[in-house]
Amino acid sequence: MQKRGILAIVGPTASGKSALAEELACHFDGEIVSCDSMQVYRGLDIGTAKPDSFSRARVRYHLVDVLNPETAFSAMDYRAAAETAVSEIFDRGRLPVFCGGTGLYLETFLRGDGGAPAADPALRRALLDEAEEKGAAALHAELCRVDPAAGAAIHPANVRRVIRALELYRATGVTKTEWDARAAALPPRYEAAVLCLTYTDRSLLYRRIDERVDAMMAAGLFDEVRRLAEAGVFRRSPTAAAAIGYKELLPCLDGRATVAEATAQLKQATRRYAKRQITWFSARPYVTPLFADGPGGPLKFEEIVNNAAAAAKSLLPML
Repeated sequence: MQKRGILAIVGPTASGKSALAEELACHFDGEIVSCDSMQVYRGLDIGTAKPDSFSRARVRYHLVDVLNPETAFSAMDYRAAAETAVSEIFDRGRLPVFCGGTGLYLETFLRGDGGAPAADPALRRALLDEAEEKGAAALHAELCRVDPAAGAAIHPANVRRVIRALELYRATGVTKTEWDARAAALPPRYEAAVLCLTYTDRSLLYRRIDERVDAMMAAGLFDEVRRLAEAGVFRRSPTAAAAIGYKELLPCLDGRATVAEATAQLKQATRRYAKRQITWFSARPYVTPLFADGPGGPLKFEEIVNNAAAAAKSLLPML
Protein backbone atom coordinates (compact mmCIF):
# COMPACT_ATOMS: atom_id res chain seq x y z
CA MET A 1 0.00 0.00 0.00
CA GLN A 2 1.32 3.42 -0.91
CA LYS A 3 1.77 5.49 2.20
CA ARG A 4 -0.09 8.78 2.38
CA GLY A 5 0.29 11.45 4.99
CA ILE A 6 -1.98 12.07 7.92
CA LEU A 7 -1.75 14.41 10.88
CA ALA A 8 -2.91 13.45 14.37
CA ILE A 9 -3.34 15.68 17.42
CA VAL A 10 -3.60 13.58 20.56
CA GLY A 11 -3.09 14.13 24.26
CA PRO A 12 -4.78 14.18 27.64
CA THR A 13 -8.31 15.39 28.11
CA ALA A 14 -8.73 19.19 28.44
CA SER A 15 -5.27 19.87 26.99
CA GLY A 16 -6.72 21.98 24.17
CA LYS A 17 -6.15 19.46 21.38
CA SER A 18 -9.59 19.92 19.80
CA ALA A 19 -9.12 23.64 19.23
CA LEU A 20 -5.60 23.00 17.93
CA ALA A 21 -6.73 20.28 15.52
CA GLU A 22 -9.47 22.53 14.19
CA GLU A 23 -7.03 25.36 13.56
CA LEU A 24 -4.56 23.04 11.83
CA ALA A 25 -7.32 21.51 9.70
CA CYS A 26 -8.17 25.00 8.48
CA HIS A 27 -4.49 25.80 7.91
CA PHE A 28 -3.69 22.62 5.97
CA ASP A 29 -7.04 22.25 4.16
CA GLY A 30 -7.97 19.20 6.18
CA GLU A 31 -10.92 17.36 7.66
CA ILE A 32 -11.06 16.04 11.20
CA VAL A 33 -11.43 12.35 12.02
CA SER A 34 -12.49 12.02 15.65
CA CYS A 35 -10.41 9.58 17.65
CA ASP A 36 -12.62 9.51 20.73
CA SER A 37 -14.33 6.33 21.90
CA MET A 38 -17.38 8.19 23.24
CA GLN A 39 -17.96 10.93 20.68
CA VAL A 40 -19.15 8.30 18.22
CA TYR A 41 -22.35 7.95 20.28
CA ARG A 42 -25.41 10.09 19.72
CA GLY A 43 -26.86 11.92 22.69
CA LEU A 44 -23.67 11.91 24.79
CA ASP A 45 -22.83 15.50 23.98
CA ILE A 46 -21.77 17.75 26.84
CA GLY A 47 -19.99 15.02 28.78
CA THR A 48 -17.88 14.05 25.76
CA ALA A 49 -17.02 17.63 24.79
CA LYS A 50 -18.24 17.19 21.22
CA PRO A 51 -17.49 19.93 18.69
CA ASP A 52 -20.22 22.56 18.66
CA SER A 53 -22.18 23.79 15.65
CA PHE A 54 -19.67 26.56 14.97
CA SER A 55 -16.77 24.09 14.78
CA ARG A 56 -18.73 21.70 12.57
CA ALA A 57 -19.60 24.54 10.21
CA ARG A 58 -15.95 25.55 10.05
CA VAL A 59 -14.42 22.09 9.56
CA ARG A 60 -15.84 18.80 8.36
CA TYR A 61 -15.91 16.15 11.10
CA HIS A 62 -16.01 12.37 10.77
CA LEU A 63 -16.98 9.66 13.31
CA VAL A 64 -18.98 11.96 15.56
CA ASP A 65 -22.64 11.08 16.31
CA VAL A 66 -22.66 7.95 14.16
CA LEU A 67 -23.97 5.27 16.58
CA ASN A 68 -26.62 4.75 19.22
CA PRO A 69 -25.08 4.26 22.68
CA GLU A 70 -26.13 0.62 22.97
CA THR A 71 -24.14 -0.31 19.84
CA ALA A 72 -20.86 -2.10 20.52
CA PHE A 73 -17.87 -0.41 18.90
CA SER A 74 -14.37 -1.87 19.12
CA ALA A 75 -10.98 -0.62 18.02
CA MET A 76 -11.33 -2.79 14.91
CA ASP A 77 -14.72 -1.25 14.18
CA TYR A 78 -13.04 2.11 14.51
CA ARG A 79 -10.28 1.09 12.12
CA ALA A 80 -12.79 0.13 9.43
CA ALA A 81 -14.80 3.34 9.85
CA ALA A 82 -11.67 5.49 9.88
CA GLU A 83 -10.39 3.76 6.74
CA THR A 84 -13.57 4.80 4.94
CA ALA A 85 -13.34 8.37 6.21
CA VAL A 86 -9.66 8.72 5.29
CA SER A 87 -10.22 7.31 1.82
CA GLU A 88 -12.97 9.88 1.20
CA ILE A 89 -10.76 12.69 2.50
CA PHE A 90 -7.88 11.64 0.25
CA ASP A 91 -10.27 11.46 -2.70
CA ARG A 92 -11.13 15.10 -2.09
CA GLY A 93 -7.42 15.95 -2.07
CA ARG A 94 -7.51 17.01 1.56
CA LEU A 95 -5.54 16.12 4.70
CA PRO A 96 -6.96 13.76 7.34
CA VAL A 97 -6.44 15.32 10.78
CA PHE A 98 -7.11 12.83 13.57
CA CYS A 99 -8.01 14.31 16.93
CA GLY A 100 -8.76 12.64 20.25
CA GLY A 101 -7.48 10.95 23.33
CA THR A 102 -8.29 7.30 22.60
CA GLY A 103 -4.79 6.21 21.69
CA LEU A 104 -5.73 2.59 21.07
CA TYR A 105 -8.05 3.62 18.26
CA LEU A 106 -5.37 5.63 16.51
CA GLU A 107 -2.75 2.92 16.97
CA THR A 108 -5.07 0.27 15.56
CA PHE A 109 -5.72 2.47 12.55
CA LEU A 110 -2.03 3.19 11.96
CA ARG A 111 -0.63 -0.29 12.56
CA GLY A 112 -3.51 -2.72 12.32
CA ASP A 113 -4.34 -5.39 14.86
CA GLY A 114 -1.45 -7.81 14.47
CA GLY A 115 -3.83 -10.39 13.03
CA ALA A 116 -6.30 -10.46 15.91
CA PRO A 117 -9.66 -11.94 14.90
CA ALA A 118 -12.76 -9.84 14.49
CA ALA A 119 -15.43 -9.89 17.17
CA ASP A 120 -17.35 -13.15 17.62
CA PRO A 121 -20.99 -12.09 18.19
CA ALA A 122 -21.95 -15.31 20.00
CA LEU A 123 -18.92 -15.21 22.32
CA ARG A 124 -19.43 -11.52 23.00
CA ARG A 125 -23.09 -12.12 23.84
CA ALA A 126 -22.07 -14.87 26.25
CA LEU A 127 -19.58 -12.55 27.94
CA LEU A 128 -22.18 -9.81 28.22
CA ASP A 129 -24.52 -12.31 29.85
CA GLU A 130 -21.74 -13.25 32.29
CA ALA A 131 -21.21 -9.59 33.11
CA GLU A 132 -24.89 -9.20 33.93
CA GLU A 133 -25.01 -12.44 35.95
CA LYS A 134 -21.69 -12.31 37.82
CA GLY A 135 -20.91 -8.59 37.70
CA ALA A 136 -18.20 -6.61 35.95
CA ALA A 137 -15.75 -7.18 38.81
CA ALA A 138 -15.81 -10.95 38.27
CA LEU A 139 -14.94 -10.60 34.59
CA HIS A 140 -12.15 -8.20 35.41
CA ALA A 141 -10.79 -10.62 37.99
CA GLU A 142 -10.72 -13.35 35.34
CA LEU A 143 -8.85 -11.03 32.98
CA CYS A 144 -6.29 -10.30 35.69
CA ARG A 145 -5.69 -14.04 36.05
CA VAL A 146 -5.22 -14.83 32.36
CA ASP A 147 -3.64 -11.53 31.25
CA PRO A 148 -2.27 -9.55 34.22
CA ALA A 149 -0.89 -6.74 32.05
CA ALA A 150 -4.24 -6.13 30.36
CA GLY A 151 -6.02 -6.43 33.68
CA ALA A 152 -3.81 -3.73 35.15
CA ALA A 153 -4.26 -1.46 32.13
CA ILE A 154 -8.05 -1.74 31.78
CA HIS A 155 -10.26 -0.17 34.43
CA PRO A 156 -12.71 -2.68 35.98
CA ALA A 157 -15.63 -0.41 35.07
CA ASN A 158 -14.69 -0.46 31.38
CA VAL A 159 -16.78 -3.54 30.68
CA ARG A 160 -16.51 -3.20 26.92
CA ARG A 161 -12.71 -3.41 26.91
CA VAL A 162 -12.63 -6.18 29.53
CA ILE A 163 -14.99 -8.23 27.38
CA ARG A 164 -12.93 -7.67 24.24
CA ALA A 165 -9.74 -8.79 26.02
CA LEU A 166 -11.42 -11.95 27.34
CA GLU A 167 -13.01 -12.57 23.96
CA LEU A 168 -9.60 -12.59 22.30
CA TYR A 169 -8.17 -14.97 24.89
CA ARG A 170 -11.07 -17.40 24.85
CA ALA A 171 -11.23 -17.45 21.06
CA THR A 172 -7.51 -17.83 20.38
CA GLY A 173 -5.69 -18.74 23.58
CA VAL A 174 -3.51 -15.66 22.97
CA THR A 175 -3.72 -12.74 25.38
CA LYS A 176 -4.63 -9.21 24.39
CA THR A 177 -1.18 -8.15 25.58
CA GLU A 178 0.43 -10.45 23.03
CA TRP A 179 -1.90 -9.30 20.24
CA ASP A 180 -1.00 -5.69 21.10
CA ALA A 181 2.72 -6.53 20.99
CA ARG A 182 2.31 -8.07 17.54
CA ALA A 183 0.49 -4.98 16.33
CA ALA A 184 3.11 -2.62 17.79
CA ALA A 185 5.83 -4.49 15.88
CA LEU A 186 4.15 -3.73 12.56
CA PRO A 187 5.36 -0.70 10.56
CA PRO A 188 2.86 2.15 10.20
CA ARG A 189 0.72 1.92 7.10
CA TYR A 190 0.73 5.71 6.64
CA GLU A 191 3.22 8.49 6.92
CA ALA A 192 1.96 10.08 10.09
CA ALA A 193 2.80 13.09 12.20
CA VAL A 194 1.38 12.32 15.63
CA LEU A 195 1.66 15.30 17.98
CA CYS A 196 0.77 14.96 21.66
CA LEU A 197 -0.32 18.25 23.19
CA THR A 198 0.72 18.18 26.83
CA TYR A 199 2.10 20.27 29.70
CA THR A 200 5.43 20.17 31.49
CA ASP A 201 3.65 21.69 34.52
CA ARG A 202 0.96 19.14 35.34
CA SER A 203 -0.85 21.62 37.62
CA LEU A 204 -1.73 23.74 34.57
CA LEU A 205 -3.47 20.77 32.98
CA TYR A 206 -5.33 19.95 36.19
CA ARG A 207 -6.51 23.54 36.43
CA ARG A 208 -7.85 23.29 32.87
CA ILE A 209 -9.62 20.04 33.79
CA ASP A 210 -11.32 21.65 36.77
CA GLU A 211 -12.37 24.62 34.66
CA ARG A 212 -13.76 22.39 31.93
CA VAL A 213 -15.78 20.31 34.38
CA ASP A 214 -17.24 23.53 35.82
CA ALA A 215 -18.08 24.70 32.30
CA MET A 216 -19.77 21.38 31.48
CA MET A 217 -21.87 21.58 34.61
CA ALA A 218 -22.84 25.16 33.75
CA ALA A 219 -23.75 24.02 30.22
CA GLY A 220 -26.24 21.47 31.60
CA LEU A 221 -24.34 18.21 32.01
CA PHE A 222 -26.52 17.11 34.93
CA ASP A 223 -29.67 17.70 32.87
CA GLU A 224 -28.12 15.68 30.03
CA VAL A 225 -27.45 12.78 32.42
CA ARG A 226 -31.02 12.94 33.70
CA ARG A 227 -32.48 12.94 30.16
CA LEU A 228 -30.35 9.97 29.12
CA ALA A 229 -31.31 8.05 32.26
CA GLU A 230 -35.01 8.72 31.73
CA ALA A 231 -34.64 7.50 28.14
CA GLY A 232 -33.11 4.24 29.42
CA VAL A 233 -29.75 4.82 27.77
CA PHE A 234 -27.65 3.84 30.80
CA ARG A 235 -29.78 0.73 31.35
CA ARG A 236 -29.24 -0.43 27.77
CA SER A 237 -25.61 0.67 27.43
CA PRO A 238 -22.99 -0.35 30.02
CA THR A 239 -20.49 1.67 27.97
CA ALA A 240 -22.42 4.90 28.48
CA ALA A 241 -23.06 4.11 32.15
CA ALA A 242 -19.32 3.66 32.76
CA ALA A 243 -18.20 6.73 30.81
CA ILE A 244 -16.40 9.52 32.66
CA GLY A 245 -18.76 12.45 32.95
CA TYR A 246 -21.80 10.24 33.32
CA LYS A 247 -21.05 7.56 35.90
CA GLU A 248 -20.01 10.20 38.45
CA LEU A 249 -23.34 12.02 38.17
CA LEU A 250 -25.66 9.00 38.12
CA PRO A 251 -25.68 8.70 41.95
CA CYS A 252 -27.25 12.17 42.12
CA LEU A 253 -30.39 10.89 40.44
CA ASP A 254 -31.38 8.70 43.39
CA GLY A 255 -29.96 10.82 46.17
CA ARG A 256 -26.78 8.81 46.78
CA ALA A 257 -24.65 11.91 46.17
CA THR A 258 -25.06 15.64 45.92
CA VAL A 259 -24.24 17.50 42.73
CA ALA A 260 -21.30 19.14 44.50
CA GLU A 261 -19.94 15.75 45.59
CA ALA A 262 -20.40 14.31 42.10
CA THR A 263 -18.67 17.30 40.53
CA ALA A 264 -15.66 16.80 42.80
CA GLN A 265 -15.61 13.09 41.89
CA LEU A 266 -15.77 13.95 38.20
CA LYS A 267 -12.80 16.31 38.49
CA GLN A 268 -10.77 13.65 40.29
CA ALA A 269 -11.72 10.91 37.80
CA THR A 270 -10.83 13.16 34.88
CA ARG A 271 -7.43 13.99 36.36
CA ARG A 272 -6.72 10.28 36.80
CA TYR A 273 -7.80 9.58 33.24
CA ALA A 274 -5.51 12.34 31.97
CA LYS A 275 -2.58 10.76 33.83
CA ARG A 276 -3.32 7.41 32.15
CA GLN A 277 -3.48 9.10 28.75
CA ILE A 278 -0.14 10.85 29.31
CA THR A 279 1.47 7.56 30.32
CA TRP A 280 0.05 5.78 27.27
CA PHE A 281 1.15 8.36 24.71
CA SER A 282 4.56 8.83 26.36
CA ALA A 283 5.30 5.15 25.79
CA ARG A 284 4.70 5.36 22.00
CA PRO A 285 7.87 6.08 20.01
CA TYR A 286 5.88 7.43 17.06
CA VAL A 287 4.33 10.20 19.20
CA THR A 288 6.07 13.60 19.25
CA PRO A 289 5.40 15.75 22.34
CA LEU A 290 4.14 19.28 21.76
CA PHE A 291 4.19 21.42 24.88
CA ALA A 292 1.51 23.96 25.64
CA ASP A 293 3.62 25.69 28.27
CA GLY A 294 7.13 26.97 28.78
CA PRO A 295 9.31 28.53 31.51
CA GLY A 296 6.97 31.51 31.65
CA GLY A 297 3.79 29.49 31.98
CA PRO A 298 1.10 28.64 29.40
CA LEU A 299 1.86 29.55 25.80
CA LYS A 300 -0.52 31.69 23.80
CA PHE A 301 -2.76 29.70 21.48
CA GLU A 302 -1.16 31.30 18.44
CA GLU A 303 2.27 30.10 19.61
CA ILE A 304 0.99 26.55 20.06
CA VAL A 305 -0.55 26.59 16.57
CA ASN A 306 2.66 27.88 14.99
CA ASN A 307 4.77 25.29 16.82
CA ALA A 308 2.40 22.51 15.80
CA ALA A 309 2.35 23.59 12.16
CA ALA A 310 6.15 23.69 12.08
CA ALA A 311 6.39 20.24 13.67
CA ALA A 312 3.83 18.83 11.24
CA LYS A 313 5.75 20.17 8.25
CA SER A 314 9.01 18.73 9.51
CA LEU A 315 7.43 15.29 9.98
CA LEU A 316 5.33 15.35 6.80
CA PRO A 317 7.38 16.87 3.96
CA MET A 318 4.36 16.68 1.65
CA LEU A 319 2.62 19.46 3.58
